Amino acid sequence: MTEQIPTPSASHPDVEPLSTEEERTWAMLAHLTVLINLFTGLLGPVAALIIYLVYRDRSRYVAYQSLQSVLMQVIAWLGGGLLAAILWVVAALLTIVCIGVLLYPVAMLVSLLPIAAVVYGIYAAIQCNEGRDFKYWQIGDWLRSTYTGEE
Repeated sequence: MTEQIPTPSASHPDVEPLSTEEERTWAMLAHLTVLINLFTGLLGPVAALIIYLVYRDRSRYVAYQSLQSVLMQVIAWLGGGLLAAILWVVAALLTIVCIGVLLYPVAMLVSLLPIAAVVYGIYAAIQCNEGRDFKYWQIGDWLRSTYTGEE
């Protein structure tokens, strides 16, 4: 069983905490912002960041889940997209000397990273909607220790 992040922050006693159902809904929506990238290219992390900024004082759970979504999308969409573009350019340039053809399979695999991020984001949304504390691989533990100060 994963540990839950306590809600709300004691430093904001005048802010009304979210109900459990509202927390699940907003955490799910934070992860589903990855779908916005399919239509806009890069606005998914912005939407998740807005959810974080609006609800960070009302629910540490929503804050944690939305920050994970922001980081995962930035890494997968910006980092993965940039890496895929660089690989395609290098492969195209090296095709002139026939070596670049060997990079095509690698470039194709890296190009799937943003699509994998969408699937992973949908999975995270489902987990949050069912009341589970979801952690992205590598991002979740790092963010939890940074956000809560716990190891």
